[in-house]
Amino acid sequence: MRFVWAVVAFVLAAALIGAGIAQRTIFLGPQSQKTQVEIEEPAPFVLLDGDVLRAHPGAQTLLIKGEGEIFASYGRTPDMEAWLADSDYNRVTVGKSGALDVEHIAASADADSSDETEATPAPEETSTPEATPEATTEPDAGAEGDAGDTTTDEAAGRNPAGSDLWLDSFGDENSLIADNMQLPEGTSVLIAYDGTKDAPDDISVSWPLDNTTPWAGPLMVAGGLVLLVGLILYVLGIRHQRRGRGPRRKGPGPLPVTEPIDVAALPPAERAAIESSEPDAPASAPDQAEIEDAEIVDEGKEQESKNSMRAAIPARRRRRLLVIPALGLTAVLAAGCSAESWPQFGEGSPSPSPSPTVIAPDNQKPPAVTDAQATRILQTVSSTLEEADTALDVDLASTRLDGPALAARTTEYALRTQITDSPLPSVIPTDEVEVVLPEATDKWPRTVLMLSKGTSDETVPPVILTMTQADPWSNYKVTNMAEMSADAAFPAVAATWLGTSLVPQDSAFLRVAPGELATTFADVVDQGEQSASYDLFDEQALTLAKSIVDSRQAVVQTLADNGAAETSQATFDMAPTTSVPVSMTTLDSGAIVAVSLTDTETVAPTTADAVIRFGDNAQAKALTGVSESAKGVATTYEFQLFFSVPAQGSTEQIRLLAVRQDLLSVEVIK
Repeated sequence: MRFVWAVVAFVLAAALIGAGIAQRTIFLGPQSQKTQVEIEEPAPFVLLDGDVLRAHPGAQTLLIKGEGEIFASYGRTPDMEAWLADSDYNRVTVGKSGALDVEHIAASADADSSDETEATPAPEETSTPEATPEATTEPDAGAEGDAGDTTTDEAAGRNPAGSDLWLDSFGDENSLIADNMQLPEGTSVLIAYDGTKDAPDDISVSWPLDNTTPWAGPLMVAGGLVLLVGLILYVLGIRHQRRGRGPRRKGPGPLPVTEPIDVAALPPAERAAIESSEPDAPASAPDQAEIEDAEIVDEGKEQESKNSMRAAIPARRRRRLLVIPALGLTAVLAAGCSAESWPQFGEGSPSPSPSPTVIAPDNQKPPAVTDAQATRILQTVSSTLEEADTALDVDLASTRLDGPALAARTTEYALRTQITDSPLPSVIPTDEVEVVLPEATDKWPRTVLMLSKGTSDETVPPVILTMTQADPWSNYKVTNMAEMSADAAFPAVAATWLGTSLVPQDSAFLRVAPGELATTFADVVDQGEQSASYDLFDEQALTLAKSIVDSRQAVVQTLADNGAAETSQATFDMAPTTSVPVSMTTLDSGAIVAVSLTDTETVAPTTADAVIRFGDNAQAKALTGVSESAKGVATTYEFQLFFSVPAQGSTEQIRLLAVRQDLLSVEVIK
């Protein structure tokens, strides 16, 4: 019976192991499902709607094949549509039946004129102070070659690589694979080469399928265990058979009944032999029972038994060794199964962790950038400026700077060209971006305020800056930039994913309207404690105002020390620049306002015989090309300031957050 159960166990083990292996081989389903994009009419760009990638659950894998450098990026769908407004492209969407619809969209006839009208800022937004007219012409000429141009010729071959509009981008040669994509709602993918030739048309999207076999592992392990049981039953059957195998040697049967012998009747010879063999004391004859119980010893059998005893121990060891293959097979089957071959227990749906409740308005627009996008843009800006600073290339700097920031850089380049030992402009630290405050809007221009600092060099102060994107085809340019004071505390602002809004220049909800803040601070500098706005500013701002006044007094004192107090006169004038202030709301209903001012110092002779000599002023000589002036000289300094302005009705003062002072120009009065 043991052999029967062993055979049953072997058959059951084979069935279990075979079923487990079959689940991972012949019955294993496909790992993914694939959809091919069929494009009939070629175009320079392909816009793959996000719904195409989300047509099936799971992470998406995008496969693009072509000849050349393939470019792909993803971003907000409205942004990409705006970028493609003046270009031909194919848009791929999901139809009502679930099939892919490919629509060829031609460039809008009036896209160029309308976008240019909307994107071109007013003259006062981008012009630099009158003291440096050259700073307004050279950057503009360089900007014409920038990616932000809206001319028809460049639109036909606009390269999408390097645009700040994308949330992320990637490229590869001949074949591009973007795996583990999980695009959120409202995003799409742009596919192209360099914008001059037709985009790749071999595009496919695949999604993973659930081909896990959670019972394959348990089946194979169960089969191994049943196989082990079968081997044990087989060994026990063999052992039992050997113990009961062959006939046993039995004792002799019953002896015939003996009768008394008449010795006298025997022949003489036999009688003599009998009589001579009788012992002196005849032993009692054994009875019949003792004869039956007697065991007949077979010397040959005894020797065979001894040999069997010697071989008993190795035989048992061999039987035990039969268990090892079964255990080894079970271990191999268990080790060869991946996590997909086992049921996953304890993987319940994760419970959400509590988070602060933030309620966005119903009409809330999307933020201009994300955290990762803003960090990438800032790193690109910093590396571009570092390259421009090394080469003293104003045109290159103008691709990432505008307004007061570009005007200051232009002067610094001019000084270093003439004075080689002049220090290079400070770079923008990008080691840690602490604050990203984007404008929540779906139109252009767009503004972002950032606070970044360096961790490798503690002597480099944190930098607050604002950057603006003029239109969908332009990259962000830094307009205001200043170093944050160590004693300044940055106000609480909205999260990056929520964004904020710009404050109107004439807003009555702040203690001082953004459009009047620069004039108000200039009045404090000129009037001091006599100014009606003196008490509106904090100690940091008043300290800056006093330092400006002290520098003015130092100029007057220098004239007096040189004996020129009676033959020359110094006048000072601080006024806002023509750049529009940038004002962004904070969580306390206040605003961070970035303004720029110029402080013009004019030294002119009071008599016709007097001449203003520059002396040791190497900067004035380098910027004017002369060493003296008969009518005087005007030196202009630029201040880029960031203030935290409280809401109207608040008792808080206007706090100075960051300041930057640069020499803007030195001009000879004619």
